[in-house]
Amino acid sequence: MIVVSAELDFADEAARDAAVEKTTALQMATRAEEPGCIAYCFAPDPGVPTRMQVYEVWEDGPTLAAHLKHPNYFGMLEALMGSNLVNSANRAYLVEREESVYGEDGKPKSSFFAD
Repeated sequence: MIVVSAELDFADEAARDAAVEKTTALQMATRAEEPGCIAYCFAPDPGVPTRMQVYEVWEDGPTLAAHLKHPNYFGMLEALMGSNLVNSANRAYLVEREESVYGEDGKPKSSFFAD
């Protein structure tokens, strides 16, 4: 599994809000149309009024690679580049294992963090 995380900064809050609205249809299309897409969300940061947080989860490297060649990806780039974007930072993480943070009792599990 691959997790992509990014922060996109815009000239002002209005530009950020317009970018969120402009990209909503592309976000939904990516979720619906692209195999291997587990999560794909570009949303306002509640603590930084000019920032959009990006969260993507892909099944594996080939599905992310396919996304980077898909028309939805190019549409997203076009939408964002025309939205007073002033800065961006992004990272991809290869996830080796996953499990729920909470146990059946509703309490945080320590097993995941013990390693």
